[in-house]
Amino acid sequence: MERTYQHTDQQMHHRHPESERGNCSTVIIGKDASVTGHFIVGHNEDDLDCVVQTHVVPRKKHPAGAVLRFDDGKAVIPQVEETYAYYWSEVRCKGGISFADSFVNEWGLVIVTDSCRPSRDATGCPKDNREDYGIGFALRRLVAERAKTAREAVSVIASLVEEFGYVSSRSYHLIDKDEAWIVQIPKGFRCVAKRLESDHVYYIPNWFTIHRIDFSDRNNYYWSKDLVTHAIEQGWYTPAVPGDWSDFDFAKAYQDGEMKEFNIIRARNAWRLLTGTQPDRDHLKPFSVKAQRKYSTEDVKNILRSHYEGSLDDASEGMTKNPHRGYDSPTTICNYSTVESTIFELNEDKNLIRMLRTAPRPCLAPYTPWYPVALTRVPAGYEWIGPDASQAAHFAVDEEELSFDPAKAFWMFKALQYLTEFDYKNTHRQIHSSIQQLESRWEEEMPMVEAAYRAILGAASGEDQRRCSDGNESVAETAARNYLTQYTCSQAQLSWDWAKRMFTQLGEERMMANVRSHEGDD
Repeated sequence: MERTYQHTDQQMHHRHPESERGNCSTVIIGKDASVTGHFIVGHNEDDLDCVVQTHVVPRKKHPAGAVLRFDDGKAVIPQVEETYAYYWSEVRCKGGISFADSFVNEWGLVIVTDSCRPSRDATGCPKDNREDYGIGFALRRLVAERAKTAREAVSVIASLVEEFGYVSSRSYHLIDKDEAWIVQIPKGFRCVAKRLESDHVYYIPNWFTIHRIDFSDRNNYYWSKDLVTHAIEQGWYTPAVPGDWSDFDFAKAYQDGEMKEFNIIRARNAWRLLTGTQPDRDHLKPFSVKAQRKYSTEDVKNILRSHYEGSLDDASEGMTKNPHRGYDSPTTICNYSTVESTIFELNEDKNLIRMLRTAPRPCLAPYTPWYPVALTRVPAGYEWIGPDASQAAHFAVDEEELSFDPAKAFWMFKALQYLTEFDYKNTHRQIHSSIQQLESRWEEEMPMVEAAYRAILGAASGEDQRRCSDGNESVAETAARNYLTQYTCSQAQLSWDWAKRMFTQLGEERMMANVRSHEGDD
């Protein structure tokens, strides 16, 4: 997927078309709208025929003159002297996928994205014409490697997009302990960004959400210098008053065509869950809404797990029909293509950023606690190819990876999901009850786990504060991170064991039900 060179050989170029139907969802709770006093970020990653593994990538130094090339874009990108460490959730599929992975780097910067296809394109080609531009998958990884804060990440994205051109149209969500920024990029060489107000809540269902821009406010907005003039030249925007851009609407100018009905339904229900009222069709595209109450992680879980239960859009008929439905049916927020769901609870101490993770669907697995910044290794079974090899083969996935393998945690959760397809109502009822018990236990444990971490950190004597061999942290800090790593690994294993038990239990119950139903046949 990525190759580092000391010279500029001709780049190999491959095409990796995106699905026409992107379904991802992102929810952001502002830190002043949160019961925790910190940002809460929820993301459902929706992709077809994929597997998901996780990595911990260390800091790396690079030789002078090194450049990067990626298989899904033509850019030759100068490498920086040193890249930051990061946690990487990698989605792998046949032929590779450019726009699915998420990251949390060593500084506590969270990076998740949503498709906003289709956007207008100055080349006049609405289809996949990425050969006209230079950068695709690389953008998210380079942000993780090069930015310390969300605000700095905006600058990294803008400089790369404006120099090399972006091959897709997406919304990047960049969150650190202090700020949340949303960068929206139409296909091409331009982008716009807006800071989320800390007392607001945000939801995006795969369309551009940045509308008006305050061109006098560089502190809360970023825009490419020719963003507006380009739209005027293309005939996408005409100022009501020549020279006055106050009526410029980025989403209206750069989005191409009407929003898909399944996105409208998802927006309607997400905002219903966030605000308590269901907005009408003309009010489904806000950038954000001022919070009327304090929101918790449970509120975010409810949105990411939503099948529109109890609403007019609930087509499950009391769960007698599988709520995930088929490809051509209205798409729920938790849907047939969800391959991973994550919730990030930001924290002043970056090592205490807690990630709650399920894969594949959040309605059929517990949100298991991980501490991604503190991790020194990935839990056993959640990674089967190391990060260097994965980066090299991200667009050349062996098809064997896409077949059931009991040695990989992902496949046990996937198998449990398969089992529910035959009787979603009854299997889900039992799974949901068990999930509630696990998640309640984890919530009760959290204060004790974090107190133990702080005790290890704070109990250090002067001798213990000596620097480790790499000079980046003290012995006490290393010990505290190791504690959170061990906790993460043990809970990831517990969750995997839970999936095995549930699969066996549900399978046995189904078998015995079949036996009982045929006892009188003889």
